Amino acid sequence: MNRLAPVEVTYKNMRFLITHYPTNATLNKCIHVLDWLFDDGAPPSNQIVDDWLSLVKVKFCEEPGCCIAVHCVAGLGKAPVLVALALIEGGMKYEDAVQFIKQKRRGVFNSKQLLYLEKYHRKMHLCFKDSYGHRNNCCIQ
Repeated sequence: MNRLAPVEVTYKNMRFLITHYPTNATLNKCIHVLDWLFDDGAPPSNQIVDDWLSLVKVKFCEEPGCCIAVHCVAGLGKAPVLVALALIEGGMKYEDAVQFIKQKRRGVFNSKQLLYLEKYHRKMHLCFKDSYGHRNNCCIQ
């Protein structure tokens, strides 16, 4: 299987690395691995979305400048959907989030995932610290 190169997606104080699944050789480079399974081509469950957004909020508030690696089998569906949700929660419009990710990784999202993202409504209040420890980039619903 040809693997696409990982791509970094940065918005405000959020940094993500979208990649394909790790191998035994690369898994040791991951500090903490969480498995949130959902069907290929489908949107994530509400529980996965809540868990994902909680992780995003905690990581970027507590560790400004960190990067969250997100993977699925090929890095074309599930991982980009989760990153798009974080961008939307961070204040980006659905269309802009989709286009932003598509510019970095071609072939992402299927029609079911796009419809899900289009109908998605923000759930959380994401507020991040800048490199000086000041709170900024707040997103109020």
